[in-house]
Amino acid sequence: MTQSAQPPSLFEALLQRQESHVFEVKRLKGGELSRCLQSISAFANTDGGLLVLGLEDPLRATGTDRVYGVEENPEALDELRRQIQTNLTPSLRPPLAVEPVFHQVSCPLRNGAPGTLVCIQVHPSQTLHSLSTGATYVRFDKSNRQLNAAEIHEKLLQLGQTSIVDQPVEVPWDLLDTVWWRDYRNSRGLTRPLEEALGSVGMAKKVGTGWRPTRLAALLFAEFPSDLLGEKCAIRVFHYQGERIVHTGSTTNLVRPPRTVGGPLLHQIREGLRVVEEELSSGVQVSALGFEVIQRYPRRAIQESITNAVLHRDYRIRGDIHIRLFSDRIEVESPGGLPYRLSVADLGKVGSRPRNPSLVNHVREFPQPPNQDAGEGIPMMRDLMLKAELYPPIFLPGSVAERGSLLVTLRNQARATDWGQVAALLDRHPAISNTQVRELLRTDDTLRVSKQLRAWVELGLLEVVNPEGAKQNRRYRKPGPSEQDTLFSSLSGNEPSQ
Repeated sequence: MTQSAQPPSLFEALLQRQESHVFEVKRLKGGELSRCLQSISAFANTDGGLLVLGLEDPLRATGTDRVYGVEENPEALDELRRQIQTNLTPSLRPPLAVEPVFHQVSCPLRNGAPGTLVCIQVHPSQTLHSLSTGATYVRFDKSNRQLNAAEIHEKLLQLGQTSIVDQPVEVPWDLLDTVWWRDYRNSRGLTRPLEEALGSVGMAKKVGTGWRPTRLAALLFAEFPSDLLGEKCAIRVFHYQGERIVHTGSTTNLVRPPRTVGGPLLHQIREGLRVVEEELSSGVQVSALGFEVIQRYPRRAIQESITNAVLHRDYRIRGDIHIRLFSDRIEVESPGGLPYRLSVADLGKVGSRPRNPSLVNHVREFPQPPNQDAGEGIPMMRDLMLKAELYPPIFLPGSVAERGSLLVTLRNQARATDWGQVAALLDRHPAISNTQVRELLRTDDTLRVSKQLRAWVELGLLEVVNPEGAKQNRRYRKPGPSEQDTLFSSLSGNEPSQ
């Protein structure tokens, strides 16, 4: 009888693994502490990783000859713990970072004596961490690289720690003295001249001996900010016939030519909502069976999706917000992924984490603002769709490849009565199987449940955890990354627990 191969032990797996952008080994000999700290900060500044202490570089030794263990220099381990706490700015602590976790792995040393490896698990951080020397590192393939000042600035913009809307721009002051500025000024009770007033609220910056307005001031008050800034920062509305985009030669299945909504950002939110409502009411669609398709989205849910797209998009990216109307859904796609390393699974759970906090704050000061800035937006959207007996809004990475985008979908489809039960089950379990769904819905019909699960996957409500597995072993979860699988699971060859 043939026995299946056993997975390697954790020690063997560590010994066999090659260094990469998420895995590195170090001995604790003299002079290594600074390099260890570099790697820990680089992992935190990139995608996280595992630093194994007590192993020699695989290019300098092979097999068990690499195993020195932390016993080679036990005092250095305590010193490294201290330096992690004191020599990184900001420190690797909540709320923006997770403290590194130290794991001990028993092993035989190169001389045959029992010893210990220490694995330091570093999670990706929501900000950048620098050494006490001022150096900032990121992780590349098998090494760390120090960033220059321009790269640090770009990285902070990418993470959302700083916003490009707060940077000064060369825009004439008189082009900002508009009705939008006067509404804002009166609402806040500002009485000083435009330049001084904008400086007092942070929308003007000192440059040399003078002041310049910020990009935010141009976006909020200029009549034509896209033209003034030479950037695409408007809304484009596309209304399609049917449920998908169809190209026929040089034409598509548009109901009518696309509409552009420009102007100050508050105007874009209000006018964007008006245009969408007008399109929904005038572009009557007919289903394949000849019935009129009734569009019944909650108005507030549409407004919130447009407001979020305008307020939280990445204004570094020269691209418009795209709103696409189909017979069965509305899609709102905004340039830029989520800041702070957030995933779509975090939305509505971690509170307000805006990419452009000053924009959010200043829009709130206009008369009748579209946002309350209380972190209620996404939960409110979900509740409104639920009350309308529709599927909840779906948040997914969009199709803009270069710097990412966020796609929000509101579906014009009645929510299946089974979905609420399955969604509640997924709030308590990271993944579910066909068997669990059948037990939940009290049915023995495997085929019916399989079809329903596939339908939810096609709608974007679920995703398959193990698409390469046999169909009878498929597991499903809500879109977005699950809890971070520990690197130990992949090292030992075990599947993450579900």
